[in-house]
Formats: sequence, C-alpha cells, structure tokens
Amino acid sequence: MQTLFILNDAPYGTERSYNALRLAKALGKREGESVRIFLMGDAVACAKAGQKVPEGYYNAGDMVRMVGGEVGLCGTCMDARGITPSDVVEGAQRSTLLELAAWTAEADKVLVF
Repeated sequence: MQTLFILNDAPYGTERSYNALRLAKALGKREGESVRIFLMGDAVACAKAGQKVPEGYYNAGDMVRMVGGEVGLCGTCMDARGITPSDVVEGAQRSTLLELAAWTAEADKVLVF
C-alpha cells in the first residue's frame, strides 16, 4: 500500500506537521507499506537542516529523516522562504507540482495535514 502525506503547516506552532510525521513514520514501519511525503507552504521548513530546538522538544528535521520514505519539497515554496537544496536534511529533495501530481495518481491513499 502506497500512502502519500501532504503537509502544509509550519514545523512548529501547531502540532499538525509533527503528528503527520509521527504517523508517516509508524505507517512506514508496517509490512507492505510505503510512504511518501510532500512538503509545501510553510511545511518546507520541516526539512531544514541544522534546526536547534530546546532540550526535550521534537526536531522536525530529524523526524523527516527518520520517516524512511521519499520526501519532496515544493520548489516554489522553498524559493519563497529562501531555502536552498543545500539547506535541507539528507533524503529530502526539491520537487515540483508535477511530481506531486504523479505521486497523487500513484498513491492508494492521500492524507493532507
């Protein structure tokens, strides 16, 4: 089963992106399941490398790396926020709306956060 997660919210402030990443990680560990994540809008900041958060607080960048599936970031959204491909965590990559459309068409389930 292929599940696509589309995240729109910033990594901090609400817990929407945090909970989506938790669910994606848990689902990706199940037998026969694969996940893809597409970050757009303020959610592209979830994949920013080098995040320094208070001790005991979750790190969205670490969570993105631990999901284990493909992670695409909206290139237009990255540009609008001054995030370059070298700014993102390992395993995440700049992507396009065309790739999101292809991932959506291929997915068995699409979850939007």
